[in-house]
Amino acid sequence: MNTRGYVATAAHTDLVPFEFDRRDLRPHDVAFDVLYAGICHSDIHQAREEWGGSLFPMVPGHEIIGVVREVGPDVTRFAVGQRIGVGVFVDSCRRCERCRAGLQQYCTEGMTPTYNGYERDATTIAFGGYSNYFVVDEEYAVHVAESLDPAGAAPLLCAGITLYSPLRHWGAGPGKKVAIIGLGGLGHMGVQFAHALGADTTVFSHSAAKADDARALGADHFVVTSDAAALADHAIRYDLIINATSADLDLNPYLKLLALDGALVIVGLSGVPIQVHQELLLAERRSLSGSQIGGLSELQEMMDFCGEHNITSQVEVIGAEYINQAWERTVASDVKYRFVIDAATF
Repeated sequence: MNTRGYVATAAHTDLVPFEFDRRDLRPHDVAFDVLYAGICHSDIHQAREEWGGSLFPMVPGHEIIGVVREVGPDVTRFAVGQRIGVGVFVDSCRRCERCRAGLQQYCTEGMTPTYNGYERDATTIAFGGYSNYFVVDEEYAVHVAESLDPAGAAPLLCAGITLYSPLRHWGAGPGKKVAIIGLGGLGHMGVQFAHALGADTTVFSHSAAKADDARALGADHFVVTSDAAALADHAIRYDLIINATSADLDLNPYLKLLALDGALVIVGLSGVPIQVHQELLLAERRSLSGSQIGGLSELQEMMDFCGEHNITSQVEVIGAEYINQAWERTVASDVKYRFVIDAATF
C-alpha cells in the first residue's frame, strides 16, 4: 500500500514528505488508517543520532492511533472499523521466557522497535507512525476505547505506559505515597495515573508556575524543588518516587525522601551517568531502579484503565507541515504537554 509520511534522511536534517510502500497483509496482520501520531522526545533523539546507532531513512513515530481498514485471513482480535493502537515495538522473538510472560519489552533477543530498527528479517528497516497508513501483526496492537479522544490517546502508547508500568509494578494505590519528579510529557501522565490508582500524589517541579496544573491533574501536594527546605520537610515520606525528567538531576536529595523499602525509579533518560551516595541506599533499605515502557498485556490493561477513568494526554494537535517546528518546541519544553500530528495532513 502506498503510504505518505515524513522522513529524516540523515541526522540533523529537517523531516520532509516521503512516500513508501507498506507490506502486503500477512495472515495475522491488521492494516489501519492512522488518525493521530504522537511526537515523543525520543523521536528527536534518534533522528538526530543523539543516542547513536540510528538508521536512515527514518520515519519516526511510536504513539499511533488509527481505525482498522483491513485484516488478514487469520486475524481474530480486530475487526474493520475498530480503534487500534500501536506503541514502541511491533514484534519480538515470542519464544523466550520474558515474551511468554508478557514482558516483550525485555525480550532476550531484543524487541523489534516500531521504527529505527530492523524487522525480524534483519534486513528491512521498520518505518514508524508519522504516516497515514500502518500494518502490524494483531498480537502487537491494542484496542482503544471509543470513549477516549483519539488525539489525546495517542501519547498513551509511550508516555502513558512508561509511567503506568512502574506505578503498577511498585504497587501504587491506596495507602501509598507517590511522588513524580517533573510535570512534562511523561510526568503529567504519572500524576493522573497515581491519583486514579488512589495514591497520595506529590509533584516535584522546578517551576512554581506549574502548581495549579499539577493539582488540576490530581496532585495532592506540590513541592518546588529549588527550595531545599521544602524538600527536607518531606524526608523519609515516600514509598515510590518516579523521575520523569530527562534533566541531569542530582538524585541524592530525592533518595532522602524515600521511606523504608521505598524505591526511586528512573524513566527519563538524561544520558549522563548517575552518582549516588551509597549510604542513602543502605539507610531505610532504599532502592534505585529503572523501568522501560510495558509489555502488551500491561499496555492493554492501561488502555482499558484509561477508558474507565477517561485519562488522556493533554495535547496540541498539529499538521504535518509543522513537525520540525514542533520538534524545536519539544526540545525547549514549550508544549503542554505533548504534540500530536493529525495524520490526515500527511
